[in-house]
Amino acid sequence: MRWILAALLVISGGVAAQERRPSHCIAIADAAPGIEYLHKAAWQDPVPKFSVRISYIAHASFLIQTQGGLNAVTDFTGFIGGAALIPDVVTMNHAHSTHWTKFPDPAIPNVLPGWGEFGQGIDHHLDLGEMLVRNVSTDIRSAYGGVETRGNSIFVFEVAGLCIGHLGHLHHVPSDEQFAALGRLDVVMAAVDGGTTMPLPEMISVLKRLKSSVIIPMHWFSGFSLDRFLVDIRGEFPVERDGVSEITVSLRSLPDRPTVVVLEPQYLIELE
Repeated sequence: MRWILAALLVISGGVAAQERRPSHCIAIADAAPGIEYLHKAAWQDPVPKFSVRISYIAHASFLIQTQGGLNAVTDFTGFIGGAALIPDVVTMNHAHSTHWTKFPDPAIPNVLPGWGEFGQGIDHHLDLGEMLVRNVSTDIRSAYGGVETRGNSIFVFEVAGLCIGHLGHLHHVPSDEQFAALGRLDVVMAAVDGGTTMPLPEMISVLKRLKSSVIIPMHWFSGFSLDRFLVDIRGEFPVERDGVSEITVSLRSLPDRPTVVVLEPQYLIELE
């Protein structure tokens, strides 16, 4: 299928006609106090008003769901489990095959690759009404040695007044210009493998600069790599690990200081 460039899309009617609550990605705002995560909701349950549900599927793939019924999947590989879900939008990065697929389901209306022609990158600004999806390009190590300029994308999802960032297969500390383009991220998914993406000290420096209210570790290959990150980060931010695979967040429920929230990966299945 042809990938649909976000800049050309304005979806109207049905679920996508929901009005998007303005976010503060670029205009930095203080988080409201009080942790009020709703941990027990299943991915098929309705999303509460003014909220977003984030479910950890596997590796670097997350399902982001809105009150109006929009579904977005990050670093889509073509497999999300046994659920017959056709996302409204999927994002992909191509550093490794575990972050993309050559054959996305043609029924998916919006497939957003995080790369373009070699070294040229790509720009997305997909307005789905209730959700805006945009990207900031970064560099990756080339499979042939050297660097592929603008070969990765950090995707930002603006929804319910929140700014949710997925760092993708980030290989370097972003520049000042890239940080500025990201703006304020309320929630960020960050790779914490400490090797194939970035060394842990560098990733932690990125997270300290972002100061996101909720930090969700991803891209960990074993309990050891995750535990190593948690040991290193505890000196900077508190850590929550409740054994759940999803959280529901809103502007009012964000913690009053950056907090690491560990989600356990779980493929999507149909629930009775």
